Amino acid sequence: MTHTLISSSCKRTHHTAKHYNTLQHTATLRNTLHHTATHCSTLQHTASHCTTLQHTASHYSTLQLCATHCNTLQHAATHCNMLQHTATHCKTLQDTATHCNTLQHSITHCNTLQHTAIQCNTLQHTATHCNTRQHTAIRCNT
Repeated sequence: MTHTLISSSCKRTHHTAKHYNTLQHTATLRNTLHHTATHCSTLQHTASHCTTLQHTASHYSTLQLCATHCNTLQHAATHCNMLQHTATHCKTLQDTATHCNTLQHSITHCNTLQHTAIQCNTLQHTATHCNTRQHTAIRCNT
């Protein structure tokens, strides 16, 4: 009977040990699953963060393109303003040249008139002198 008790106690101990090992294995498996779930959650969070970063990078790239386009438009506007200023300046110079040409034409015309007036005065003086001589000649002949 002692042998039966030892055997029974041994079986129970063996059974308990097996049960303990199963519980340990289950606990280890549970810890592993919990760790895996935590790791999976971390990976999901990282993937979500990565997606946000990709969206931000895409948005940043779009903003850079917009800024480059804006700078190009500003450069074009500046160039256009300079061309408008140059065109206005050119028009002013054309007006000044036209005015100068008119003045030169007027001066030439005035010089011609002065020359004609001098010539006319000379002719009048000569005619007066000639009339005086004719008058004198008529008197002398009478």
